[in-house]
Amino acid sequence: MDANDDDNVKDPRCTQVTVMKVANIAVNMLIFIVIIALCNVLHMLLRPYSQPRIISEAIVGFFLSNLPFLRNNFSDDADMALGYVAEFGMICHMFVTGLQIDPAIFTRLPIRELKVACTGLLLTFLLALFVTPFLHLSYEPSIEFDVFISLILCGTASPLLTRIITDLKISKSDIGRFLISTAVLSDLISILVFTIGYIVFDPVDGFAFRSVPEILLMLGVLVVQTILAAKFIPLLMRWVDSQNPPGKLMKGSHLIVSLASLVLVCSLSPLIARFNMMLSVFLAGIVMPRDGRLSMLLAGKVKYFFGLLFFPAFMFWVGFEADFSGFDGGNWLTWASIFFLFVTILVGKVVGCLISGAMLGFHWQDSVASGLLLSIKGHFHIFMAILAKQLNIISPSDSIVMILVCFLTFIYAPMVVKSIIRRARKRAPTQRMALQWLSPTSELRVILCLHGPQNIHSAINFMEITQGPREPRMMVYVNDMIELNDRTASTLVRGEGVDAMAITDEGVLEMRENITNEIDSYVKDQCEGVDVKRLLTLCPLATMHHDICTLADDLLASIIILPFHKNQVQDGKFNTNYLEFRSVNRKVLRHAPCSVGILVDRGLGSITISRTNVSINAAIIFIAGKDDREALAYAGRVARHPGVKLTIIRFLLDTNGTNVSSRITRARANTAEYEEEMKQDDEYFAEFYERHVATGHVAYMEKYLSNSGETYSTIKSLEGEYGLFIVGRGGRVNSTLTAGMNDWEACPELGPIGDILSSSDFSATASVLIIQQHKLRGKLQGLHEEFSIM
Repeated sequence: MDANDDDNVKDPRCTQVTVMKVANIAVNMLIFIVIIALCNVLHMLLRPYSQPRIISEAIVGFFLSNLPFLRNNFSDDADMALGYVAEFGMICHMFVTGLQIDPAIFTRLPIRELKVACTGLLLTFLLALFVTPFLHLSYEPSIEFDVFISLILCGTASPLLTRIITDLKISKSDIGRFLISTAVLSDLISILVFTIGYIVFDPVDGFAFRSVPEILLMLGVLVVQTILAAKFIPLLMRWVDSQNPPGKLMKGSHLIVSLASLVLVCSLSPLIARFNMMLSVFLAGIVMPRDGRLSMLLAGKVKYFFGLLFFPAFMFWVGFEADFSGFDGGNWLTWASIFFLFVTILVGKVVGCLISGAMLGFHWQDSVASGLLLSIKGHFHIFMAILAKQLNIISPSDSIVMILVCFLTFIYAPMVVKSIIRRARKRAPTQRMALQWLSPTSELRVILCLHGPQNIHSAINFMEITQGPREPRMMVYVNDMIELNDRTASTLVRGEGVDAMAITDEGVLEMRENITNEIDSYVKDQCEGVDVKRLLTLCPLATMHHDICTLADDLLASIIILPFHKNQVQDGKFNTNYLEFRSVNRKVLRHAPCSVGILVDRGLGSITISRTNVSINAAIIFIAGKDDREALAYAGRVARHPGVKLTIIRFLLDTNGTNVSSRITRARANTAEYEEEMKQDDEYFAEFYERHVATGHVAYMEKYLSNSGETYSTIKSLEGEYGLFIVGRGGRVNSTLTAGMNDWEACPELGPIGDILSSSDFSATASVLIIQQHKLRGKLQGLHEEFSIM
């Protein structure tokens, strides 16, 4: 065999090395596939607990990277490549973070967000600067290192917080928008301070002061880079956008030129002045335009790359760099460091937000929630902890301490957001507290308010005609409304409980005892399906509505019945002894968590309603709207009483008329909102008709009218025929049949029809019950994303 033949024979050792390299590459690829798959599976398992995706990525990455089998078989080349991937990914991450910050923020600073961000940053920084020297995190203690650690602790991971808030669907709420904007400001300020510190101190050289020429060179190159990024790059992007209109594929040459220009501009300061690449691309991204096809394409592609590949790989690299086998868990100082660093972050942010929130008038719950969420640390802060270990500034164990502290700051975030949602749901009820929506099998809960003994008999008759079948029973809370003035306040003594107070005024006690005795006597002798409890609202008139509404919310009441602020005397006229309660009624109508009725007593309390024969003629006037439907729902309970002869009078618009108001109404009836309201009226009325009118329990009458003048005359013609009128307040319906009546209402809180029926020139023997349906806030099946609680 000649020499040429010997050269053509392959060395078996070279072949073996090649096979081993291919096998290592295949194993490494398989590891990455397993990491991504496990991250997705674990995220699906943690989704019911609303945990962010970074939790599953960190758990999988830390666990797999610290398995002895994987760590021992992970080649040095793969480790180096993984480090390059992590560093490149962080560069892209910082670029997108800067790109999403509007450069106009420097000229139009949001004052509220700036105050909260600055107070949280400053307090956390000062507290951390005081605490960190006692923890001995660095090999050689120095004030520069303490400042470096304090800057890491006081920052906020705005991309991570934005993702959590968006995933939990509160990004459109007032507190969601506020937190995102505040987090961006906090991120911006902390990284800008980082930048200044990097220019002045060299972290590679033990935070030594840089020379003046080196500092000037960095500043000069950064100024040139900023000008190019703010002026040249936008011109290039606009040209690329003009050459590549939406709907068409972007030309490859244009994309390559754009990316090359971006890389060149962002690399100026690192290449010329040895400035940090992550900080460089962040500063360049801030001044670049956010709009335009190219900017959105870059941001979208980078986000997709992050979510699919980078974040899982990054956490695996973090776990690989932070060797948990070197974690000094047996040292108490290690656990003390974790505890005090974590508490420092929370205390600094929460106290800062409480101080700024008090100045801005925020609820303390909002301030605490803001502080907890603004404490979140993310990928940048974790990367800085690894970088400090790689630069041999801190030990591997202390690097793990900082990583665990960062991990603890975002693990509680879903619980904080859920508490925000719970508070919002309390302010925006998710159930309809109204008679119309009350299930026939549910207990009716009524809060029946009284001014004094003069309301007893009307209250008893109200309970009598309202009670339905024995099952389900009706629960009535008879509530005495007593003003807390100087005289009654002087008779208060401490009652049972820590904050309980009892009144000892003899006149009040005697009045309440008389009311209780009469109600107990009625319940004992005549009631079959009613349970009664006594309550007392003793407070100043200015806040009485708040106590009544809170009571209704706590008791899950369906309706509050308030007495009219005027009482009828023997000559048929009204007195004004309780005129000050008018404002209470108005405020309850505005803020009540359930439906509200105002009872105008003009003879209802002077009759005895029997169950053997008809004792009272009652009428319900139905025109349109939610309040009238609520009145119809209440009338359905009255219709069951054998002592009440009920007539329903429906006022209908005469569409055959030729007057202008009729033509306007016919035109308005074509709108979707008006048609939907009319549809609900017709459906609910048809149901009532089938249940009560068709069975002969309720009489029915129709009145075709053309305008409000005919409505008034028709109501006046009913004088003397009925002893009780049930009407809806109608404050939210602009009906042609009541148009213009608001202009001459004496009591607007009664609505146009209720005001006519309760006026002094109407019947002196006809009582009136005016009902307003609960004003629903929020969606029934959950909370609307655009809720407001701040």
